[in-house]
Amino acid sequence: MVNVTIEHIILVPLLFTQIIVFPFVASTITSNWQDSHRDVVLEEVAGHLTITIQQLYLTVNWEDILAGNVTHAPTIPPTIDSHPYRVTGSLNTPSDPNATRILTLTLTLEKFKNTVTAVAVLGPNVLWVEESVLQSNSPDASIIAQKFSNGTIGFSFGG
Repeated sequence: MVNVTIEHIILVPLLFTQIIVFPFVASTITSNWQDSHRDVVLEEVAGHLTITIQQLYLTVNWEDILAGNVTHAPTIPPTIDSHPYRVTGSLNTPSDPNATRILTLTLTLEKFKNTVTAVAVLGPNVLWVEESVLQSNSPDASIIAQKFSNGTIGFSFGG
């Protein structure tokens, strides 16, 4: 009789652990891994977009380049884990008109509420269309750089 009681004392908590706790822990770990994976992919896309904008700025900013538009379709994934994401930008406006400007891009995977930001350092002659949004799954997703005759360069997203 004593052996049966000891077996119950040992096996019931072990059974509880296997049936209840283990699946919960496994589910939590998997969910955290998926969330981290989505953040990493968003950060890679954000880095790619900021580098692309900086390269466009450096290219269009040459004095030899006349006024006009340049449209670039970045090579970014249309979805992350089969869900589209949005990219918005915000340009800081320093009090000194000759100071560099920092463009902050915010990427949001709306279904999962994953959000990352990245910054691009640009020159003092930059403008940003604040209401422009890049929708990742749009066939027209692009970055538009418009150089004006006074040397100012306006950036926005298309699509």
